[in-house]
Amino acid sequence: MGELAKLPNIGSVVEEQLISVGIETPEALQAAGAEGAWLKIRAVDASACIHRLYALEGAISGVRKSDLSAQRKAELKQFYNQYK
Repeated sequence: MGELAKLPNIGSVVEEQLISVGIETPEALQAAGAEGAWLKIRAVDASACIHRLYALEGAISGVRKSDLSAQRKAELKQFYNQYK
């Protein structure tokens, strides 16, 4: 496992997906943002769900996805609903 897998919520599968779409470091993930990274993953994996989006946001924020604020989850859900 690499640098990305050291972040909260990022396991080996999501790390592999991130690397496959050109996001290879925590800094690159931060730069892409949760929504941008999720869209790139979604382009190669149509099964990317809202929980993956929450996981990416948690990884960027340094918290477990269950610890995201209700407001941020609502924003992410609204974004997700545009693409499901």
